[in-house]
Amino acid sequence: MARRTYVQFVVGVMNANQDLGRFPMIVLGIETSCDETAAGIVSDGAQLHSNVISSQAALHARYGGVVPELASRRHLATIVPVVQAALADAEMEWRHIDAVAVTHGPGLAGSLIVGVNAAKGIAASLDRPLVGVNHLEGHVCAAWLVEGRPPPDQEPGYPLLCLIVSGGHTDLALMEDDGRFQLIGETRDDAAGEAFDKSARVLGLGYPGGPEIERAAEGASSCAPLPRPWMHGTLDFSFSGLKTALVRRAEAAGIYPAPEGGADREAVAALARELQEAIVDVLVFKAVTAAERFGCNGIILGGGVAANARLRKRLLQESPVPVVIPPPILCTDNGAMIAAAAHHRLQRGERSGLDLDVDPGLRLGQGSPGEDAEARRPAKRK
Repeated sequence: MARRTYVQFVVGVMNANQDLGRFPMIVLGIETSCDETAAGIVSDGAQLHSNVISSQAALHARYGGVVPELASRRHLATIVPVVQAALADAEMEWRHIDAVAVTHGPGLAGSLIVGVNAAKGIAASLDRPLVGVNHLEGHVCAAWLVEGRPPPDQEPGYPLLCLIVSGGHTDLALMEDDGRFQLIGETRDDAAGEAFDKSARVLGLGYPGGPEIERAAEGASSCAPLPRPWMHGTLDFSFSGLKTALVRRAEAAGIYPAPEGGADREAVAALARELQEAIVDVLVFKAVTAAERFGCNGIILGGGVAANARLRKRLLQESPVPVVIPPPILCTDNGAMIAAAAHHRLQRGERSGLDLDVDPGLRLGQGSPGEDAEARRPAKRK
């Protein structure tokens, strides 16, 4: 698609004119919280019309992680063509859009600013509602986009246990009703995805680390187990110690620092397998424990690490309640999940003003009118 200037883009938006009130409502969702520039169009909170994602993985691979300044600059260059591609893929025009949704936190401040300001411009030009969405809530609402199954609120029904696993977050939350989240566990240091990325660098694997660890672990032989960071007595997570244990093991095996001629591939694969098993063991155990403790009817798995096949398989095998997992393309950051989350907020009458600001530290359970500044922790169910 030929690139157009931002002025031409806004003029095209302003030429659109349509009455709200047609149902199902069609929402354009924009996501720029980290290193994916994404836009998706969803109707009725569940019907996916388009989902366009521009990844920056190749840009950041040389650094072994996301460089915030580079990420925000790339968002500036790609936001317009990505939104235009989402409209084209959906075979829609601006007049078809009923509301505009955007991630306003958590995430990288510079990246979030690009998406929020683009969404404000589109919403103001179209005279359509603007909805700021919590990125983590978006990962949960991706479960409503799973084709061919009833929505989770109908089957298995509330309350639902949500396990959100990504590069920056490892959270357990109760979803007691539409839009009502209570945080019951979170990471105290490295999130699971961050542990994958850092460990992949130690093992001489590529970026992003999660897929590289998974590929290396497939078919690998076993080795002495790494410690499991259970953190007994809490549903919180901590993976920094596991990463340190892997570094020590890699040093002892002559893998790190990388020797001349490269490390032994079988030794690298065995450590990758053991790291993956350790992380999956803890995630599955705590999710199942929380679901049983709070009487949940089902579990929703979301976030970039939810694309890990081993995690998906183990949770499906070991959960005593139904598990809903979006397809991998909807686990990673995307605009469709933001549009799906916004639908439910719109149905509750929630809107954001043009003074919507980014909130890089936003937590699950925050971000809607009337919500407490701190996420509440619930009592155990009897």
